[in-house]
Amino acid sequence: MSTIGERIQELLKESDYTQKELANMVGVTESAMSRYINDDRVPKSKIVANLATALNTTSEYIISGKAPENDFAEIYRLVARSTSNMTTEEKFELMRLLTKE
Repeated sequence: MSTIGERIQELLKESDYTQKELANMVGVTESAMSRYINDDRVPKSKIVANLATALNTTSEYIISGKAPENDFAEIYRLVARSTSNMTTEEKFELMRLLTKE
């Protein structure tokens, strides 16, 4: 099972943000972000929530690695939060997948 730091690192790579950009988005120093990623420090709940928002995931996933259930409200929230970072092609692909029967 992966650690909090490993999950943050994985999500960071997927997001294409730099460690410094993520730290600024979350409201911590780059040094603190490095400590979270290296599992030298455990982020407080407010920081976990900020990480989840910045990395388009849930606090539960960052803390435990448990993927969110297929809860429509949760999926809707994640998609709505992510669409601003999506290309037009990605948005069309998402619509195609959602309307597929």
